[in-house]
Amino acid sequence: MKKIILVDGSSWLYRAFHALPRLSAPGGEPSGAIFGMGNMLRKLLKDYDPEHIAVIFDPKGKTFRHELYADYKAHRPPVPPELAAQFEPMIELIQIMGLPILQENGVEADDVIATLARQAESEGAEVLVVSGDKDLAQIVNARVALLDTMKDLRLDEAAVFDKYGIRPEQVVDWLALMGDSADNIPGIPGVGAKTAAKWLREFDDLDTLVERAEEVKGKIGEKLRAHLGQIPLSRELAKVRNDLPMDVQIKTLNRRPLDQEAFDHFCRSFGFQRWIEASGPPLKRSSDDKKEHPALNIQTVLAQEELLGLARSLKDCQRFAVDTETDQLDPQRARLVGLSFAINGKGGWYVPVAHDYLGAPVQCSLDAVRAVLGPILADAEKEKIVQHGKYDMHILSRHGMPLAGVRFDTMLESYVLNSSASRHDMDSLAQHYLGLRTISFKEVAGSGRKQLSFNQIGLDAAAEYAVEDAAVTYALHECLDKALAQEPGLKTVYDTIEQPLIAVLQRIEATGVHVDARKLAEASTEFADRMNSMEHRAQELAGRPFNLNSPNQLQTILFDDLKLPVLRKTPKGAASTAEDVLQELALQHELPRLILDWRALAKLRSTYTEKLPANINPQTGRIHTSYHQAVATTGRLSSAEPNLQNIPVRNEDGRRIRQAFTAPQGKCIAALDYSQIELRLMAHFSQDPNMLEAFQQGQDIHSRTAADVFEVPVSELSSDQRRAAKAINFGLIYGISAFGLARNLGISRVQAQAHMDRFFSRYAGVARYMGEVKERARDLGYVETLFGRRMYLTEIKDRNQARRQAAERLAINAPLQGTAADIIKLAMIQIDRQLDEIPGVNMIMQVHDELVFEFDREQAQDRMSELVSIMEGVVSLDVPLKVDAGMGKNWDEAHG
Repeated sequence: MKKIILVDGSSWLYRAFHALPRLSAPGGEPSGAIFGMGNMLRKLLKDYDPEHIAVIFDPKGKTFRHELYADYKAHRPPVPPELAAQFEPMIELIQIMGLPILQENGVEADDVIATLARQAESEGAEVLVVSGDKDLAQIVNARVALLDTMKDLRLDEAAVFDKYGIRPEQVVDWLALMGDSADNIPGIPGVGAKTAAKWLREFDDLDTLVERAEEVKGKIGEKLRAHLGQIPLSRELAKVRNDLPMDVQIKTLNRRPLDQEAFDHFCRSFGFQRWIEASGPPLKRSSDDKKEHPALNIQTVLAQEELLGLARSLKDCQRFAVDTETDQLDPQRARLVGLSFAINGKGGWYVPVAHDYLGAPVQCSLDAVRAVLGPILADAEKEKIVQHGKYDMHILSRHGMPLAGVRFDTMLESYVLNSSASRHDMDSLAQHYLGLRTISFKEVAGSGRKQLSFNQIGLDAAAEYAVEDAAVTYALHECLDKALAQEPGLKTVYDTIEQPLIAVLQRIEATGVHVDARKLAEASTEFADRMNSMEHRAQELAGRPFNLNSPNQLQTILFDDLKLPVLRKTPKGAASTAEDVLQELALQHELPRLILDWRALAKLRSTYTEKLPANINPQTGRIHTSYHQAVATTGRLSSAEPNLQNIPVRNEDGRRIRQAFTAPQGKCIAALDYSQIELRLMAHFSQDPNMLEAFQQGQDIHSRTAADVFEVPVSELSSDQRRAAKAINFGLIYGISAFGLARNLGISRVQAQAHMDRFFSRYAGVARYMGEVKERARDLGYVETLFGRRMYLTEIKDRNQARRQAAERLAINAPLQGTAADIIKLAMIQIDRQLDEIPGVNMIMQVHDELVFEFDREQAQDRMSELVSIMEGVVSLDVPLKVDAGMGKNWDEAHG
């Protein structure tokens, strides 16, 4: 044995728990600590590939240190229930990974590690202790080193001195002087790491310091002398034991092989699909699994005769899977490299058209493929099975082969079935639903700077990869279609909303929106000038130069220099400078408000005015965003590359950006926005008579609410009262608390609670509905939209009150937001079907509850009236839908 790795399991588990956001397994169990520690273990094993290793945990209950000092660790809070629930599964995972586990009654993990390290040294082995605990620095020597994987820091003897300013053998004395508030080790009050290290450099050890304590000057010397009596206890508590009587022999701590079957089962149980993907080669290509996952039947089509044979096979079937391979991801610029087809899950064809590496065989020309396969792809009667088919539609359309009949998209089938059960990419779905690990792109193309584009990949590897995509997509559809058939409501959502929307979004994206790069450049220059002015003013207020982007410098200025109150701390104990904190501090001082304004302007500049020009397609002069259907659990669309849905509409700076979204010569921009749709849906869902009456009579809902809450006639309302009512109305949709309302309105919590009490007494139907929907969510584990879309709430019964309440707020909001999303999707589908009958109109953007169009200017008013009528009539509710419409030469003007 030349080397052994000893892992401080308790330290790692706690650090993983606090370092990662709260994660949940598909069944709702907490899994963040397991995921974090499992990732660290997997990386450790990959980096070091040890033969000898052990993971050591603290024991349950008290240790010998409690006998020395009854208050040892007395101030530590109990283990959080969410962490305790993950301990046993973590132990199971470590065992599955083949790693020995040690846990000795009555002694801490540090003592076990020190004892094993000493034993390993005596046998001539080198020891690597994996821990972030500074206490273990005391055992570092020529054969023992520490590794903190979270900080990627390795500590040998020299590194310990560089880090702490002391030698490893001085660490115990150093810890005794400092004490430890977490472990309740007394130490010397007022003595920190630097002072303790300074004393030990001067006096060498603790005994000498105690003997010469009179030489330490000042108040700190007085504290030292006053507390000399507790130094022996502090040192004894801080010292790790390396002489435990243990039955374990270091040479028996051998790593065993990974139990692959148990590992896969564990990962599927906790939703860790990526671990399975990374744990080895694809299952179907493993020699041990050939019977279960036979090799695919792959046919590479190179000759005209083979191409005609493929066409005959496709014509003979009612449906087939199709997939494209390209040289990049941008659907508006990518070049088609090849197509794959499958008529079952057992194999298929690959048709290369643009592999151009040195020595590549002659392939069918794009013209030949277009002539033979184009009519079949364009035949809407032939049902196509795709995975993220909108991308394939773009690619094929741009290459003269429009794809029609896209009936089944496995990405969307999975998304509708359960939007949060898995990621919806093909690799994740294959693992989740079929138990298959597919070939990753990195396996065939490499990674990093040396990664090949698909046209550079050899045909054999490319064909296997491409045909697998088509065959697995076919198999996935068969699985997902059966699951949807058992859920008629979800099947209807797929058939009437998500599937018809694919082609609509493809047309919107292909059309794009005209953007004036010159206007963006002007806005960017103006933003930069204003940011410079703000920066100068901020530095004047601070009294010195500082980096406005630096949280550390801002903390010092706000809380040390300006003495502003610390409202909240970060998980690491630093004073928070988060946006909501600065908003509260802005009520007391000008600088926090200036920082907020500077941050907002910097974000607009970096995200939009600087980046949007690079997104303008040089061939079309337009920006072509990508709309994502399978992201938000509520069904809302999101956009990316670039994201056009977060441009502020209510402030002047956001308006400057929207002014750059212009109409070409002879055209105009029209914006049609559903007005207060979620409040209208609340009225419909809750059947509250007062809210129904307000909308049915066309009253201003915020004024009506203000009159009810403040008991003042509408004619006598102040703007502040209407503003408060608006905050209540929109807040109730998100299950806002009195605390949240108080913060939004700048009033006391008592006043906010009084406002809410009056609201719910007047709108009792809303209160009843909110209670019922939370109860139903607890019973079912999900909520639904008006059309049957389902949103699962895994934390609705969580033992953690904050997470449970967050899930309850989501239970209230998700049906409203999801139904609003469904409504605008239905409107888009209906409008798209009628565009042939409404000449001169293009749908160019969807932004939350708003649709944006490009019209021929001469017929704009008539066209806009037709579209408003469609949007308002797309669904029948107990309150009318209302659409606010406007038009202008740019997007901002269209908002009026």
